[in-house]
Amino acid sequence: MSHSGPVLVVTMKDDPTADLVIRELHGREVPVVRLDSGDFPANLAFAAYVTPDGIEGSLTTPTRTADLTGIRSLYYRRPSGFAFPHLSEHDARFALTQARYGLGGVIASLPGCLYVNHPHRIGDAEFKPSGLAAAVTSGFDVPATLVTSDPGAARTFIKDHCGPVIYKPLSTPLYRIGGVSCTIEVKRVTADEIDDRVSGTAHLFQHLVPKSADVRVTVIGDRVFAVRIESALLDWRTDYEQLVYSVVQPPPHITAALFRYLSLFGLVFGAFDFAIDHSGGWWFLECNPSGQWAWLEPETGLPMVAAMADLLERKCA
Repeated sequence: MSHSGPVLVVTMKDDPTADLVIRELHGREVPVVRLDSGDFPANLAFAAYVTPDGIEGSLTTPTRTADLTGIRSLYYRRPSGFAFPHLSEHDARFALTQARYGLGGVIASLPGCLYVNHPHRIGDAEFKPSGLAAAVTSGFDVPATLVTSDPGAARTFIKDHCGPVIYKPLSTPLYRIGGVSCTIEVKRVTADEIDDRVSGTAHLFQHLVPKSADVRVTVIGDRVFAVRIESALLDWRTDYEQLVYSVVQPPPHITAALFRYLSLFGLVFGAFDFAIDHSGGWWFLECNPSGQWAWLEPETGLPMVAAMADLLERKCA
């Protein structure tokens, strides 16, 4: 099959990672159509027909028009949400749901399109309990984990583990405090700190792996890029200035498990985090189906932007 149509990039306006990939594609003379869901309906229009051959029609931005039957691949990054500030609360709620299931449904149903990743599969993989269960099925070692709203269960879990236990948010919503973006950090927790507030929602508690380092493994199509991250931090993402990087090769059983995991969710891209214990064992922490990766290329020289462009160009398809 010929793949000569455009690459559709769905992301927010400020996305340096997407910018790098788009620049690489432009250098290869691969057509690109970029859009953000927040552009709809002011600067984005579409007409999609359901036919015996699938979805047909067009999608139009201020500078491009794309034939929906000719999209070679879709790079789904981090689009902003639909917004209708000019409408009343009730009308905006109606318009938002129609946009989500209308435009969102069309974008998720493009014929012959390679999704990196499919938005529905991203949604499935973003549930941490599902990801941890899939990791076990895939053959990874996973730290003992409890997801609960029961304070008693949390205290018992913490007391039953000889080593320290950490608390992790099940999702990472951003907060604005004094104009600064903030989020909930991973932190150590003791049984004495658990009180009835735990019953207010769901929480994730996990045995803390005594680690010598972290590893970020980025899988792009059939290519695996593994970077060892040295730091003295509990969560290396809290201070990038303290990090030291080196390229490593995952053990064969880890590489095989990476692709089993992605296959379970129908993904072709994933940003995996591992803790390496003092015996050299790899412990799965999470996989982000929309994770960041481009900052690692200048730190390591790994050709990750080119690999992503290869995948989206469908050089091997």
